[in-house]
Amino acid sequence: MSEKKKIGFFEKYLTLWVALCIAGGIAIGHFAGDSMQFLSQIEMFKVNIPVAVLIWLMIYPMMLQVDFSSIKNVGKKPKGLILTLIVNWLIKPFTMAFFAWIFFSKLYGAFIEPELAGEYIAGAILLGAAPCTAMVFVWSYLTNGDPNYTLLQVSVNDLIILVAFVPIVGLLLGITNIKIPYETLVASVIIFVVIPLVAGLITHKLLVRLKGKNWFEKEFLPKLKPISILALLVTLVLLFAFQGINILNNPFIILLIAIPLIIQTYFIFFITWFAGKKLKLPHCINSPAAMIGASNFFELAVAVAIALFGLQSPAALVTVVGVLVEVPVMLSLVAIANKWKY
Repeated sequence: MSEKKKIGFFEKYLTLWVALCIAGGIAIGHFAGDSMQFLSQIEMFKVNIPVAVLIWLMIYPMMLQVDFSSIKNVGKKPKGLILTLIVNWLIKPFTMAFFAWIFFSKLYGAFIEPELAGEYIAGAILLGAAPCTAMVFVWSYLTNGDPNYTLLQVSVNDLIILVAFVPIVGLLLGITNIKIPYETLVASVIIFVVIPLVAGLITHKLLVRLKGKNWFEKEFLPKLKPISILALLVTLVLLFAFQGINILNNPFIILLIAIPLIIQTYFIFFITWFAGKKLKLPHCINSPAAMIGASNFFELAVAVAIALFGLQSPAALVTVVGVLVEVPVMLSLVAIANKWKY
């Protein structure tokens, strides 16, 4: 009988911390009022500097975990990786855009003006075009996934994000008639993916060489983990401080946003899971493959939404709601994957 694995205390209650930050942010936004606008105006190339620093602090520790030397093993068990790539890049962004369009443009037509619906759709598209990078290691661990193969899947995905994220987002935003400032989109990928990825790779190599792999994994990475989560929570406080008045005027919008995001998550999980079983993938590969597809690189989505549409935009709000719903939904999928273990 294998030992039952448990998620860490902080990660387990991440939804609670997120909810508290949302409440705190809304309260700050309500009482601070116009004085919060000062922070929103500190920009460079349409990227808000305080939020950019916080998001970089989120992403950099994740990139430190990526070991691109694992990519040399890609030819040994290609089916799991091929399934991951097909779902993440040929299915997921388009189903997310479809669900967002159905809900925000059609079903919610009586509640949301067309112009706002377009931005809500854009936020969902940014979530759907960014497959999970960091939390998938937690989901893989909890379902007894192969850690080396999970690392391989994440590493290849990180490389593909560099070249595929901008054109896919550009295509789907174009379909929804959103004007696309490509220079801001490209700058966002460079700032929030390329730079931390290169910095993480260099740091990884140097510290492993100087202090050894065991020290790097057992001592250094655990010390950075709280920084990443703290940066996420502070970012949420800021975002909701700017969104506070909008949310207080229309609290029902959080529920409306959550519904298509939750449907998309379960839809992608089940597609990947049953396709993996059809391909006769072992559980330890199929489970993380389904988890990567179902979850999102929400840090990147939040960053790009802010850069493209602004801190107070409906698009940014969608990406933040994505953080709120992801943890409880993914924990339910972990339970399903373990129940269906084969």
